[in-house]
Amino acid sequence: MDTTTLNIKNMVCNRCIWAVERELKKLGVKPLKVVLGEAVIEGTIDEDTLRQADVNLQRIGFELIDDRKSKLIESIRTEVINYIHYDPELVGNINFSDHLSQKLGYDYSYLSSLFSSVEGITIEKYIILQRIEKVKELLIYDELTLSEIAYRTGYSSVQHLSNQFRKIIGMSPTDFKKLQKKRRKPLDKV
Repeated sequence: MDTTTLNIKNMVCNRCIWAVERELKKLGVKPLKVVLGEAVIEGTIDEDTLRQADVNLQRIGFELIDDRKSKLIESIRTEVINYIHYDPELVGNINFSDHLSQKLGYDYSYLSSLFSSVEGITIEKYIILQRIEKVKELLIYDELTLSEIAYRTGYSSVQHLSNQFRKIIGMSPTDFKKLQKKRRKPLDKV
């Protein structure tokens, strides 16, 4: 059976997967598998349907990507988001640069250079920003101690987490917890 893979920008959560599946089905396209960053569909897709899929996806905040570098950038973003937000067993237990190189099949220095030139920040900085968003999420839920949050997000200590949080957010995690209106960013805007 022939399949076509559509690479999709800005997919960051399970609701994104559901939304993409729904939009493709509306067009009569049968998705075999939809994961963060891509949809595998049965058969081929004609140009008109592809254009309409792109229009529909853009309307809800996504975008089809077709050039190699954009696909690679989106793959890096997706791997970071999976690493930080959806695979807590990996955080702090693997060398992420090795993991990324192995997963994407490119030398880390190339991936890092490409990401920095397009996104304007390093992969390391992007990881830190994603980790801080995860810390904010866990602080808002108010179910874990700061020590547990530090461990879950791969920080070596509460002090390291607090210093980085203060540097990025401008206040301590404790002060953030006290805020009435806690501000989080959507993951695709980090």
